[in-house]
Amino acid sequence: MILHCVFCNFRADSPPAERSKVFQELQDFSVTLDGVLGFEFGPNLDFERKSQAYDEGFVIRFKDVSALEAYANHPVHRALGGRLCDLCEGGADGIVVFDLDVPG
Repeated sequence: MILHCVFCNFRADSPPAERSKVFQELQDFSVTLDGVLGFEFGPNLDFERKSQAYDEGFVIRFKDVSALEAYANHPVHRALGGRLCDLCEGGADGIVVFDLDVPG
C-alpha cells in the first residue's frame, strides 16, 4: 500500500474556506478512483513543534503505485493541485509530499 502524504504551507492571505474546499474536492474526486483506499485531511496539530510552517495536509491510501500514478496523472487532480499550489507560500514550493510504501 502507498501512503501519499501532502503537507501545505499556506499563504497568510489564503482563505481557510478555500483551503477546506480544495481538500474536500480532492477527497470527493480521489475516492471515485479505483485503488484509492481512503482520504483524510486536517490541520497540523504539531505536538512536537517541528513543522510549524505546514498548516494543514492530507493523506491518501492507495492500493499500489499504479493507483497513485492514475491519480497523479488525472486532469482533475492536476487542476485541483494547481488550485492548492496557488494557495501556498511559493506555489508548489510550499507543498511537501511523502510517498511511503507501507504494509496494507
